Amino acid sequence: MTEGSGLVPARRHDASQGPRIIGPRDGRTVDLGAVGVRFMVWGEESGGGFSLVEHPIRPRHLAAPWHRHTREDEYSYVLEGRLGAQLGDDVVYAEAGDLAFKPRDQWHTFWNAGDGPCRILEIISPAGFEHYFDELAAGVGSPEEYQARYGTQVDLDRTRHLCEQHGLRFPIDE
Repeated sequence: MTEGSGLVPARRHDASQGPRIIGPRDGRTVDLGAVGVRFMVWGEESGGGFSLVEHPIRPRHLAAPWHRHTREDEYSYVLEGRLGAQLGDDVVYAEAGDLAFKPRDQWHTFWNAGDGPCRILEIISPAGFEHYFDELAAGVGSPEEYQARYGTQVDLDRTRHLCEQHGLRFPIDE
């Protein structure tokens, strides 16, 4: 989406605009199948330092393919449920109140490791990758275009293996 389109704020939010509260139902949402995205803070609002999205993840679903980023770090704060993550060779689990760090250049993925709801706040720093979710939902590019534009790599064979290993579902198999 383009800056100033009404969907992405055109400029940094500052004190001249008054206070800003983002309520529990505020922010545009998109559904990507196994995971949803609620856009809370766009990079354009933060001056590019970070973006913030909420990801509700369906039970026993992988939220993203096995991938790595070259430009940003991600921090996943668990609001509800149990998050599983493979970070490099390590599998970790995070509960409500825990923060999982996914540094740039590290192969990783994450999933809802429970039978109930799982919701995380994802801090992306620096900002920009939030637009990937927006474009993916709109279907405006190919996987190769997304990878080139956002500096990511994806391994779908490893994704299938991880789904089998952890008893997960992911849209490539549905």
